[in-house]
Amino acid sequence: MKKGDHLFLVDGSGYIFRAYHALPPLTRKSDGLPVGAVSGFCNMLWKLMQDARNTDVGVTPTHFAVIFDYSSKTFRNELYPEYKANRSAPPEDLIPQFGLIRHATKAFDLPCIEMEGFEADDLIATYARLACEAGGDTTIISSDKDLMQLVGPTVSMYDPMKDREIRVPEVVEKWGVPPEKMIDLQALMGDSIDNIPGVPGIGQKTAAQLIEEFGDLDTLLARVSEIKQNKRRESLIEHTEKALLSRELVRLKNDVPVVETLDELVLQPPNGPKLVAFLKTMEFTTLTRRVAEASGTEAAEIEPLHVDVQWGADAHGPDLVASSPEQPEALSSGDVAPTEASRGDAPTPSDLAAGRAAEAIAGRIDVNAYACIRDLVTLKAWMKEAREEGVVAFDTETTSLDPMQAELCGFSIAIRPGHAAYVPIAHKSGVGDLLGGGLVENQIPVREALDELKTLLEDRSVLKIGQNLKYDLVVMHRHGIEVAPYDDTMLLSYVLDAGVGGQGMDDLSERWLGHKPIAFKDVCGSGKNLVTFDFVDLEKATCYAAEDADITLRLWRVLRPRLVEKGLVSVYERLERPLVPVLARMEERGISVDRQILSRLSGELAQGAAALEDEIYRLAGDRFTIGSPKQLGDILFGKMGLPGGSKTKTGQWSTSAQVLEDLAAAGHELPRKIVDWRQLTKLKSTYTDALPGYIHPETKRVHTSYALAATTTGRLSSSEPNLQNIPIRTAEGRKIRTAFIADPGNKLVSADYSQIELRVLAHVADIPQLRQAFADGIDIHAMTASEMFGVPVDGMPSEVRRRAKAINFGIIYGISAFGLANQLSIGREEAGSYIKKYFERFPGIKDYMDSTKAFARDKGYVETIFGRRAHYPEIRSPNPSVRAFNERAAINAPIQGSAADIIRRAMVRMEGALHAAGLERTLMLLQVHDELIFEAPDNEVASAIPVIREVMENAAMPALSMKVPLHVDARAADNWDEAH
Repeated sequence: MKKGDHLFLVDGSGYIFRAYHALPPLTRKSDGLPVGAVSGFCNMLWKLMQDARNTDVGVTPTHFAVIFDYSSKTFRNELYPEYKANRSAPPEDLIPQFGLIRHATKAFDLPCIEMEGFEADDLIATYARLACEAGGDTTIISSDKDLMQLVGPTVSMYDPMKDREIRVPEVVEKWGVPPEKMIDLQALMGDSIDNIPGVPGIGQKTAAQLIEEFGDLDTLLARVSEIKQNKRRESLIEHTEKALLSRELVRLKNDVPVVETLDELVLQPPNGPKLVAFLKTMEFTTLTRRVAEASGTEAAEIEPLHVDVQWGADAHGPDLVASSPEQPEALSSGDVAPTEASRGDAPTPSDLAAGRAAEAIAGRIDVNAYACIRDLVTLKAWMKEAREEGVVAFDTETTSLDPMQAELCGFSIAIRPGHAAYVPIAHKSGVGDLLGGGLVENQIPVREALDELKTLLEDRSVLKIGQNLKYDLVVMHRHGIEVAPYDDTMLLSYVLDAGVGGQGMDDLSERWLGHKPIAFKDVCGSGKNLVTFDFVDLEKATCYAAEDADITLRLWRVLRPRLVEKGLVSVYERLERPLVPVLARMEERGISVDRQILSRLSGELAQGAAALEDEIYRLAGDRFTIGSPKQLGDILFGKMGLPGGSKTKTGQWSTSAQVLEDLAAAGHELPRKIVDWRQLTKLKSTYTDALPGYIHPETKRVHTSYALAATTTGRLSSSEPNLQNIPIRTAEGRKIRTAFIADPGNKLVSADYSQIELRVLAHVADIPQLRQAFADGIDIHAMTASEMFGVPVDGMPSEVRRRAKAINFGIIYGISAFGLANQLSIGREEAGSYIKKYFERFPGIKDYMDSTKAFARDKGYVETIFGRRAHYPEIRSPNPSVRAFNERAAINAPIQGSAADIIRRAMVRMEGALHAAGLERTLMLLQVHDELIFEAPDNEVASAIPVIREVMENAAMPALSMKVPLHVDARAADNWDEAH
């Protein structure tokens, strides 16, 4: 190699997984041999070689090699046996393709390099060093962050999936440090995929800040005492050895004693007949034709190689041999590595993202290419084009996250990937409310723009695509526009991957498109510099808003086909998509709240808290700040010397709720008063004082917001305000519900599923005793107590029933003997005997739990009775506590998730049933756990309750015949508490 030469090094192991996940499963038609990864690998390699002159890399390689991992065991395992220990085995259909991919590399006449004891990254580092010393440059074909430490004056990276070169500025932009600091950055932040420990509590952002401040890891550790944050400083001190070990694990070796010299890597033109023979063997028709045309080979005259399809015992797949002496040179299997030579790790999110994007989306995201539409003629042309296309992504830009008070600034649309526009309609000049206010010139008048938009959004021949579309539906409905039909990319992702990362647009864009969208703060500022979107410069607004629509459309193209592939269309169509407009209407309706009742309750809570404060000071013998954990801990464990005290990492006494409850259960009066005081002050600050601030100035009602994709199990959550956490087990908590009232001439109707999760458990676990008890209408907790303790149901002591109730519900949530002991204030041994006896009386429940855990460990997810999937990727974690938590969650998810699905189905059907019964003025307002709240005119209440109850009790039908009847309690009253 000489000065001016250029070496291309392909990260072959990374390529394998990117190829495997880029395409749907593919098998040879002739014998069923899996070849999807081989196909993707060959296509990527051919494109790379053909297009090298035309890419952003801008160079033609003179030397070329494909580097593979030899084995999952390397010198790093000697340093740290747990290195990569948590990586799962490769998919079964990928294993036979490892050898075929090596055959493919040789068919391209490219060096295929691997070395025992070292990773592909170490070989790449070594060859990059050798090339630099010889005066040449190196381009590494990969996007792996582990290789970014090599980037420098003579070394760059190239990601062919994104057609993007990675040099020093790109590394700094992505990670916040230059390449030479990447080793220290990774040493601090660790890597869960490679099981590199790092320093607990130090993430990428913090690690970058520390390196920027101190320069490098050694200096940081030497000056750790200067760090002001106690938790961060203590973690670094405690885990210094982990940081130093992690640095050695991530540092690439650039002195591997490689066998092949640089001169042996000189790029040769492929042998056309040999490559065509291989491609025909794999039955890659299109690529065979392309290669034959480019190499001048008569493909018809080339016979495919013979493949021995008995590949099950051969981890690297079948050998390929010539069918006859006239065939091109046969491909020898050579010295291939054992099964573990495969990179037995799950692909990284960036691999998945790039692979899916390469398959489904053409073109890069260029935010400067979007249009800003400022005249009606142009808008009409775009609307016409969108109708002709039949699919359009749509997004609104407003002044607030509250759709009930947000003012519309503009909207964006995307018709095809990269073909997107923003339509400003109410942008103002200046920099804020005090310095601006006049409308920016040359915007389409609001009404004219919305009239055009209405025509498109209400056109049922055009599918509208949105991300978290419920927000936009509320905003549009306030402007007289109904949106239909539609798809929501957030919900598509939620159905596919609940429990696997976030479902927000930014998360999905980085996961699937490998693209980081413009941040809201970069457009609107933050803190004191924050402005509403109507004051954003139109050029910035266009880049931001149109990018949202463009990304949403691209995500839809990626996610929609996966829905079919995974067999989850019915879950999306029955449980998710139809619920969006239902929730949008509920949010718009809101519910009336009585300010006077809240004010009176605030006064009562304040008086109660003040009385408790006096009691607390008397018992403590001193005045102190009750809300201060430090002062409280000093009183309880320092001054009073109460038992059971433990200190946190900061050196303070722990005064958590559990600590106080344990002390109170042991008969100590002061901790009990503290618990009561905390409850009263929380009710006051969280509800009675805060709720009036949520009353809408125009509707005079409270409008909560529901999140459809916030939980793994499918349960809805509410916020602004959160109405699902109002406590109902205390008298004070129940009083808050009295403030939620019906308007004059109406009643609130509360319809609540009775013990729905226990009924679902009886159904899915098929427990005869529970099924019979529910069928007979027997008190399930009394029945359980009778079964376990041999006590007659009639005249059963309340304490015995309470224990059975705690066990019934505790089992669903995977309660331990320790947890049950705390809940019932009994010994752990006694609690353990209760759980053991429970499983003896109801063996089907234990069978269900064991089978569910086994299913989750095998699949990585569990399913509800309607097919919704909840993913628990860490259920195979080597960490016992993490694994146990995921096992408990996986056991509970089919039960809680099925209950959530049932109430979703009821909500979707409810409005139609009420309208069919002529009860159009009975409106669904709230959903809280297993309860639906309606507002009905006085003269419709009697007719509405039977309809509501019938819909809810038959929500599972006809898709599922429940083995246990569902029961709904429904009542009407002037306020929520009385109705419930």
